[in-house]
Amino acid sequence: MAAEVKNFGSPDETRPFDGNGQAKAVELAGHTVLEGTFEPGWKWSVNVKPLAGTDSCQAAHFGYVLAGGMTIYMDDGSEIEIKAGDVVAIPPGHDAEVTGSEACVMVDFGEIGDYAKGG
Repeated sequence: MAAEVKNFGSPDETRPFDGNGQAKAVELAGHTVLEGTFEPGWKWSVNVKPLAGTDSCQAAHFGYVLAGGMTIYMDDGSEIEIKAGDVVAIPPGHDAEVTGSEACVMVDFGEIGDYAKGG
């Protein structure tokens, strides 16, 4: 295996959300890494659910929050708040929405190869 370097400034793919942000994807060593920018007003059930076609997000996220904040609503009724500087592991089965007036930016190393892909 050769060493690889990629940059979100020239992503392999950009996945626009249905309004309010986008995810930039790079592929390295057989893994997808996303830099998600979730604009104020973004909510998974409004902006990604139409792309995913599931009742709740079924992606497993493992990431680092660079800016802003978000509330995660688990299908079991529990909630967590994440903010800049947090390292997060979020299992499948959740909704989420941006909190505050700043975009939430997160780098996600989880099981997100198909996250926010249309069709």
